[in-house]
Amino acid sequence: MARFHQFCARPTFAGTRSERLCRTVLTLSALLIALLAVPLSCTAQSYDLVLKGGHLIDARNGIDDVMDIAISGDRVVRVASEIDASEAEQVVDLQGLYVSPGLIDLHTHIFFGTDPESDQMNSFRSVIPDMMSFRYGVTTMVDAGSSGWRNFELFKEQVIERSRTRILAFLRITGHGSKGNAYSQNLEDMDPVHSSEMAMDHPEIVGFKMAHYATSHWDAVDRLVEAGRLADKPVMLDFCCTEPPLSLETLFMEKLRPGDIYTHIYGGSSRMEPIVDEDGVVKPFVFEAQERGVLFDVGFGGWSYQHKVASPAIEQGLYPTTISSDLHMGSLQVPGMQDLNHVMSHLLAAGLPLQEVIGATTWSAAEAIHRPDLGHLSEGAIADLWVFGIREGTFGFVDADRPWVKIEGDRKLESEMTLFSGEIVWDRNGLAVPPFQGE
Repeated sequence: MARFHQFCARPTFAGTRSERLCRTVLTLSALLIALLAVPLSCTAQSYDLVLKGGHLIDARNGIDDVMDIAISGDRVVRVASEIDASEAEQVVDLQGLYVSPGLIDLHTHIFFGTDPESDQMNSFRSVIPDMMSFRYGVTTMVDAGSSGWRNFELFKEQVIERSRTRILAFLRITGHGSKGNAYSQNLEDMDPVHSSEMAMDHPEIVGFKMAHYATSHWDAVDRLVEAGRLADKPVMLDFCCTEPPLSLETLFMEKLRPGDIYTHIYGGSSRMEPIVDEDGVVKPFVFEAQERGVLFDVGFGGWSYQHKVASPAIEQGLYPTTISSDLHMGSLQVPGMQDLNHVMSHLLAAGLPLQEVIGATTWSAAEAIHRPDLGHLSEGAIADLWVFGIREGTFGFVDADRPWVKIEGDRKLESEMTLFSGEIVWDRNGLAVPPFQGE
């Protein structure tokens, strides 16, 4: 540039057309230098996306109010009552809608495969996870014991690594997983050492599961809890099917540890002791177990939820720790379960407050599986979000047990939009899509 200045200053160019050209070039050069000196922060948007005006329910942070949420990349970067829309590359108006962290379905069966003889392990009886996740606000699905230590790596390769949804797993204490009833009864296949070693090698494994063991002794429960102790992870227990039923009080007060999960909390049948007595009164030891840290999961399923248990229990203050679907092909084809949003609406109809319903499918679920990075929208958190509406009217919710009964409710949760790691992955009504302007 210095040489160009010297060239333009030569006497031979004074007052000529060339001199005027030199002045123009020098002026444009100075302007370019000035523009380059402007800080980038003055010319670039601060956020990739701002969600404005939605009613945020975030149990971890105690938020239950209208808030704006700013996202950059895959992270929440700001939550405030007002965020300047001009600072965002994209703005989505959510007035009249609710926002929560992405949902965590703590009890599913998603080891989908082609083994025609298997129960839920590598089987058609499990569900393809991506079909039942984002469209219902679910960003994390936890498989509840479809695989065991002998076949978890097949599950990981075949399903976890090929799914868009975040998938975690409880490892079934039986090495063959949920392959069939004969395998569920095989005490010798319940290996705490191999199970714990597999869990410690794979961070996707968040705990251990046992279900449908029919012999009336505690050996299987003890092996399950031992696996949890060795790996320092929680266990989930489906206590159905012992003949005669084992003592629920002994299970809660002596066998399970604080942080262990009892699923199907509102179930009850001839093969499963209910948590309420014949008059619908919650048994005292159930509250005592809750006080000592035993966690209670809904696990709605195809036959594991009775309104005659849930409604009085909730009225007496026994709220579930977590709400889950127990999703599998069997439960998907009955009117009671349908999807996680329907189960959540069912709990609303049973008397559970909305804030408790959201907390039980977000932060409480994340705490139960020791994943504090999930289930909340703190600044710096993973940007998993669910946007939903509440439709008012008269709705029927069908009991999961037999004989079916219908419960009426006046509110239903309806999914509108889901974000996974900052990306909009489901947008039912095109809230984030610009309107058609014609050709």
